[in-house]
Amino acid sequence: MLIKLPKASDSKESDITPESFYLSRRSLLGSSLAGLAVSALPCWAKAEEAARYADVEPGKPPAWFTEKLPQTQWQAVNVKGEAITPFKDATHYNNFYEFGTDKSDPAQNAGALKTQPWTVVIDGEVGKPGRYALEDFMKPYQLEERIYRLRCVEAWSMVIPWMGFPLSALLKQVEPTSKAKYIRFETLQDPKVMPGQRSGFALIDWPYVEGLRLDEAMNPLAILAVGMYGRELPNQNGAPLRLVVPWKYGFKSVKSIVRISLVEDQPKTTWQSIAADEYGFYANVNPQVDHPRWTQARERRLPSSLFSPNVRETQMFNGYGDEVASLYSGLDLRKNY
Repeated sequence: MLIKLPKASDSKESDITPESFYLSRRSLLGSSLAGLAVSALPCWAKAEEAARYADVEPGKPPAWFTEKLPQTQWQAVNVKGEAITPFKDATHYNNFYEFGTDKSDPAQNAGALKTQPWTVVIDGEVGKPGRYALEDFMKPYQLEERIYRLRCVEAWSMVIPWMGFPLSALLKQVEPTSKAKYIRFETLQDPKVMPGQRSGFALIDWPYVEGLRLDEAMNPLAILAVGMYGRELPNQNGAPLRLVVPWKYGFKSVKSIVRISLVEDQPKTTWQSIAADEYGFYANVNPQVDHPRWTQARERRLPSSLFSPNVRETQMFNGYGDEVASLYSGLDLRKNY
């Protein structure tokens, strides 16, 4: 089934890859493990964009990921007129403080993270709680390819093709009770392999915690991602399971998730606990509400350099207002930043 979200951010028919390219990729995906997610042209990409994926490194995906790849659903939603961020930039310029505070630290230090086996706990106000091995957790869901803008609260941005499934599908399966109003996400806590968690200078009270309102989580744009650029998630990008909510600042998209709890009260999130006047619970991308130390009206799109800063105007809700603005009808987005 071809999934579309017919909103303002959709590609026109003329922008979508010819079917021959798409079917060719499906054939390549199914032909051999070595070519599963590495050398095949992305299904949504035009031929001239192929060079941007020359640096996508081979991985050793788990069996469940390999089995799902050939049936990945193509969603014809593009970021019109915006180039996909090169794989190397998307995987070597990250905030993942469990592995260090420098942008290069996650790529340098995350190799020690063991993502197999991996378990996810679902608990709280749900009819079907449990602890699931990741391969069992993923069984009911069909992977989809989504191209989203990623806007960091630090005023840099990327455009990334994710692979995952709608968070709403999981919520429907676990059956939230009438008391469930919010979702609390918790990341892995393992100081042995996460040097940032061992640091005596860290301000964070581990584990890292994030949250959404239930209606936000049910929005079709919110996904749980297990891959990017046609391959499994690299460790530094939140392997093996991360949240992606593209209309919010990047720190909301919690990485390496081990627990998903449905709760009645708004959870206290990590950055709220550290600096509530700077990092609110909602964290919606809003060019009209500046950070105390810098403007949010503009952003630096990666890759960029001193001679080519690649600065552009920030869009309200990161350009996804048609899909999500109704969630905040009547809400003061300056007070509820």
